[in-house]
Amino acid sequence: SLGWVISWMPVGISAFLAACTGQQKSATGLETVGTIADLDAKGVLQTESPSPILVIRNPADPKTLIAVNSTCTHQGCLVAWNAERKSFVCPCHGAAYAADGSVQKAPATKALATYPVQVDGQNVQVKVG
Repeated sequence: SLGWVISWMPVGISAFLAACTGQQKSATGLETVGTIADLDAKGVLQTESPSPILVIRNPADPKTLIAVNSTCTHQGCLVAWNAERKSFVCPCHGAAYAADGSVQKAPATKALATYPVQVDGQNVQVKVG
């Protein structure tokens, strides 16, 4: 029936959009945010959907990855990874966070949210929510 077709349209459209943007969500709730090759070439993987996520190699153990919500806890600007300082830095008010998301420098007082991250083949996957 037409109702059945229409009820499936949003799912089909989101799957189509996800395929077009390169983001894929698996049945386990994992979001593919890029590949290991992209991470190594750029130094970070960054996405803004379903939420702002930054993935880096752990400076203390480069074999492991760290994924954080890149929204600064001070006033919501998006932080960037500064490899030299080994910290996430907010361009708006100078807040800084350690690789694990903990606050290094005010005005932020709350840590960045972190997410479980894993590698599946060449794909870097983050579990959001």
